[in-house]
Amino acid sequence: MFANPNPNMANGLEYIPVPFFTDNYAWVITDGSYAVVVDPGHAEPVISYCHSRKLIVTAVLLTHHHADHVGGVEDLLRFCGRKGASVFGPALERIGTVTCRAGEGFEVRLNEPKFVAHVIATPGHTAGHISYYQLPEQGCPGHLFPGDTLFASGCGRLLEGTAEEMLESLDTLAELPPSTLVFPAHEYTLSNLEFAKVCEPSNLQVRSWYDSAGALREAGKPTLPTTIGHERNVNPFLRVQEAEVRDVLVERFGVPVPHRLAAFILLRAWKDLFQGEFRELAEKWAPGFLN
Repeated sequence: MFANPNPNMANGLEYIPVPFFTDNYAWVITDGSYAVVVDPGHAEPVISYCHSRKLIVTAVLLTHHHADHVGGVEDLLRFCGRKGASVFGPALERIGTVTCRAGEGFEVRLNEPKFVAHVIATPGHTAGHISYYQLPEQGCPGHLFPGDTLFASGCGRLLEGTAEEMLESLDTLAELPPSTLVFPAHEYTLSNLEFAKVCEPSNLQVRSWYDSAGALREAGKPTLPTTIGHERNVNPFLRVQEAEVRDVLVERFGVPVPHRLAAFILLRAWKDLFQGEFRELAEKWAPGFLN
């Protein structure tokens, strides 16, 4: 069972989850002197951590425009002082603090710390959502920062994009090497696993991971990062092609599930509501697909 200790070390960099609010993480990537910060929705804990280690923040990476991801940027920039920091963000979204607008294929390249990440367009949660991917190198796995597109054992809600876009985004991320470390922006693992257990009752890896994740949380430790390979085995939104997942949907809702998109739409609507009516939400995403 996958359980990666934190903080994670790779290529001379540390990857530190800084918690804030109820379940958010900002990720601090540092070589011990300089730092990159991913999705700082609240500045105080990030500033406190960086100040305690005398880190100089040289860049901020933003995955999408929601306040719990961008709300701390202005205060963090003030902490950075006169030299400031570059702020990378999605080219298709309006974020006032962004200085470098990044879209599919854009490359973030920094010297301090030595850091390179490729931008992957991952719309669905928001219309312009992006993810950042560090390629594997020197025997170290790749690193993915998917914001609110891919969670441990789950995925983001469809707030602006379509079900087709989100499924395509998840498919793109699922094609990354299985060893890729995944650093989502939220600690949603246990609640996502509660849902995963219902979606695929015979999946023993889901049940085992639920117990392991629960032990980590009881010990005050994050369940992240996860890996792409692990998510392929336990995340129902990456397993919409599995016969048991489709059988559960047919049995529960009494509708045909003829393809992966139909399964995904039902799963996402069901997860949003978990109990009660799902049809209205599903029809909004794909009119007539239940007919």
